[in-house]
Amino acid sequence: MNVRMESDSMGKIAVPADKYWGAQTERSRRNFPIGVGQEPMPSEVITALALIKKAAALVNRELLPKRMTQEKRDLIVRAADEILAGKLWEHFPLVVFQTGSGTQTNMNVNEVIAGWGNELAGRKLLHPNDDVNMSQSSNDTFPSAMRIAAVIALEDRLLPAVDRMILALKTLEAENEDVIKSGRTHLQDAVPIRFSQEISGWRTGLERDEEMLRALMGSLGELALGGTAVGTGLNAPQDFDTSAARVVSVLTGKAFIPATNKFHALTSLDELTAVHGVVKALACDSMKMANDVRLLASGPRCGFSEISIPALEPGSSIMPGKVNPTQCEQLSMVAVQVMGNDAAVSLAASQGHLELNVYLPVCIYNFLQSVRLLSESLDSFRERCICGLKADRTRMKEYLDRSLMLVTALNPVIGYEKAASVAELAYREGLDLRTACLRLGYLGEEELDALLDAEKMV
Repeated sequence: MNVRMESDSMGKIAVPADKYWGAQTERSRRNFPIGVGQEPMPSEVITALALIKKAAALVNRELLPKRMTQEKRDLIVRAADEILAGKLWEHFPLVVFQTGSGTQTNMNVNEVIAGWGNELAGRKLLHPNDDVNMSQSSNDTFPSAMRIAAVIALEDRLLPAVDRMILALKTLEAENEDVIKSGRTHLQDAVPIRFSQEISGWRTGLERDEEMLRALMGSLGELALGGTAVGTGLNAPQDFDTSAARVVSVLTGKAFIPATNKFHALTSLDELTAVHGVVKALACDSMKMANDVRLLASGPRCGFSEISIPALEPGSSIMPGKVNPTQCEQLSMVAVQVMGNDAAVSLAASQGHLELNVYLPVCIYNFLQSVRLLSESLDSFRERCICGLKADRTRMKEYLDRSLMLVTALNPVIGYEKAASVAELAYREGLDLRTACLRLGYLGEEELDALLDAEKMV
């Protein structure tokens, strides 16, 4: 392998000649061979850091024009734009499990921008620390990148996926407004319910989760930029924080402002923890929906079989003709992963010590994984299950007509005890409720017909 020699404050080190990264990236690459190829630093974080470097260069040109020349600014902006365009990705080799502040990944971005810019310039014009990292520290850029990445992922991926699912459920509700079926509590027969009402429970859960997400997401818009190493803003010019947040807002189309307290912003992950808690709540509601669909579709002859869902692939390597509710299973597994991720995010957030939290990479890794997996999972479940879900109206009516819990409608007329005796007689002797009640002499035929009308119970 061809190499070139790069140096940092610790001395010289050989770096692959065809890569733009420098000495600090190379040291991290060698020192943390943990999850290589499996747990890379999320691309969303690299993108967010590139946004910060571009914004910083633009702002430094305004506030520190003697240090940030126009030529330097233009090279940094051009290199950052290349990263934002999805290029240069082979130059970001670092993994999640590195320094807990994310310093090496911040330096990786600094070094790649400097290396690529210097190649364009034909000379060593850009320094990764002095120029690309001007007015910044890893301690304020990485937490800011975490928040930028989180907001973009939530607004551009998860919330649209939730909206698409809500719309699909509304369509399914409208299609089944006239379908009445037996409700179930404790997995036992219960009073009637419209199938559309059952679906509306799934929909409303997602709608509430979305409302909570939108209510809390504003807190993620506060950026630590301008706090530099410990929150005091050492080496950052006055108004850098306000100007940088404004430029990031323009570049992303999202709302970002300076953190009201930089000391808090550098060490606390409470906003990310709170928002991920709602992501977990969304995962819980998604699992509930998936499990309901799985139960209602169980069968086809020995289960509920109240609905049919698309048959996507053979379900068994030994049982011919078996088809399984695989979309329900994938959504359930993703929900389990998100719940586990929530524990990791929460534990990471609890580990802020003094002026810094050093569990940042693992926190944002789990946060972004939850958002990505849940977004993709909901879209797959919607497209491959919900949009093809059909009610078996005949089976639903059959169960409804056989349900003993219709007897609940007799409570106000004959009382709970007598109604219970009707149900017990019907169950014991295999009778329908109408026949059992007539045999016991509690009500006449016309009154029973009126009371046992399922349409009036929903």
